Amino acid sequence: MSDKLYIVIPAYNEEMNIEEVAQDWHKVVESIGPDSRLVIIDDGSKDHTYQKLCELKESLPQLEPVTKPNGGHGAAVLYGYHYALDHGADYIFQTDSDGQTLSSEFSRFWEVREQYAAVIGHRNHREDGFSRIVVTKTLKFVLWCIFHLSITDANTPYRLLKRETLEKYIEHIPKDFNLSNVMLTVLLVNNNEKIQFYPITFRPRQGGVNSINLPRIARIGWQAVKDFSTIKKNMKPL
Repeated sequence: MSDKLYIVIPAYNEEMNIEEVAQDWHKVVESIGPDSRLVIIDDGSKDHTYQKLCELKESLPQLEPVTKPNGGHGAAVLYGYHYALDHGADYIFQTDSDGQTLSSEFSRFWEVREQYAAVIGHRNHREDGFSRIVVTKTLKFVLWCIFHLSITDANTPYRLLKRETLEKYIEHIPKDFNLSNVMLTVLLVNNNEKIQFYPITFRPRQGGVNSINLPRIARIGWQAVKDFSTIKKNMKPL
């Protein structure tokens, strides 16, 4: 029996990108096996993202469109993780719906899946703007200050996780936490899990409108500092 892979992709107002992204990543789950699934979570989009996904389901049989009220990127990622676990996934891979990542780089991650608790992408040559690079470097500094951990790229939306790894840590991430992938990476590193970081291509957004702007980044960042500080006080090795 082949391993069951669930690819989890959150989407918000991505009607311009979603068809190409879904078709691209559907080829990956098809190549893994008939029990693997592409789960795209519509996070309460105001456009026709979910309608497009439902239409695509007719030609992409291993696509599972899911919709939920808007809760932000981190909450949608957590929803997708729980969905994959609840449906029996052996491996869970998470990426985003804006077309910035390449499915062609996934095979390298899949080939070493048994060797690591998690394989995470490292955006070492980002093409999505200077402000995003600053955010990533600032986050790295904040994590060092609070958790005393040096993490290559804590928030990369390109990560492959074993089922048992995700089960072990997901309940320790606060519900609807906006930086859920960051917290997951912190937990993995803090508990000395065997992780491999691989460099990945990270292109500019391929279409649509970026819902994140600098004022929103600042608000999220300030809230994250407070949340991380609270989590640090209660953190114990697992």
